[in-house]
Amino acid sequence: MRLLCLGDVVGQAGRSLLRPALKRLVRRHQPHLIVVNGENAAAGAGLTPRTADEIFRAGVDVITSGNHIWSRREILPYLETSERLLRPANYPDPCPGGGVCVVEASDGTPVAVINLIGRLFMDAVDDPFRTADAILDEIRGRAPVVVVDFHAEATSEKVALGWYLDGRVSAVVGTHTHVATADERILPGGTAYMTDLGMSGPYDSVIGVNKEAAIARFLNQRPVRLSPAESDVRVCGVLIEVSEADGKALSIARIEERTAAGMDG
Repeated sequence: MRLLCLGDVVGQAGRSLLRPALKRLVRRHQPHLIVVNGENAAAGAGLTPRTADEIFRAGVDVITSGNHIWSRREILPYLETSERLLRPANYPDPCPGGGVCVVEASDGTPVAVINLIGRLFMDAVDDPFRTADAILDEIRGRAPVVVVDFHAEATSEKVALGWYLDGRVSAVVGTHTHVATADERILPGGTAYMTDLGMSGPYDSVIGVNKEAAIARFLNQRPVRLSPAESDVRVCGVLIEVSEADGKALSIARIEERTAAGMDG
């Protein structure tokens, strides 16, 4: 089976490109399940019910998130009712929503999607490594294919989790830094790995926001209002082929779509 995993959708520009880009990617690669990180979809920070629905209507099966999932209070009831919108599983309880779901791919294969967040240079949360252990014990036997979105800042933490879960999950893909890494590979135990999927949003920017404002903040060290950029929009991620028999990854390849936002290719 084929999994399509896309990096953080940023703002209106990212959302506008997502639907036409997915149509092209589906025609070309025929993925059986699509996972997208949506934590920056609403004006560059957070997610709203409307923007979540827009992403689902574009053809996405599961939306993962990260530290910005709490930026919009109106998403909290949605988190409680939608099993396919995830927040990081290792946020301390009590916490709205869930961090794992098991869904049926279009070929009938049960797939577990796990959302975790890192601790290095991030907020204090529960241990993502032990949280992964507990979730894998909980879902044992329910899904042969398991995908992990690890939303983390530090490359070292992401690589370490990839090795820690090698052979126990089908894929570990990183999000959060908005810069695609060139280290996609299949680890020895059969786990597809990539440190960061990159961004589905405007690349004429500083990780998705207006570059002039971002530069001013670095120069002046004062609060600056940051707004999403709009130019050079791309959708980035990976296509992973997995054996549905044993959940081992067979291949992983980076993808990038540069279709102009709002145009159906």
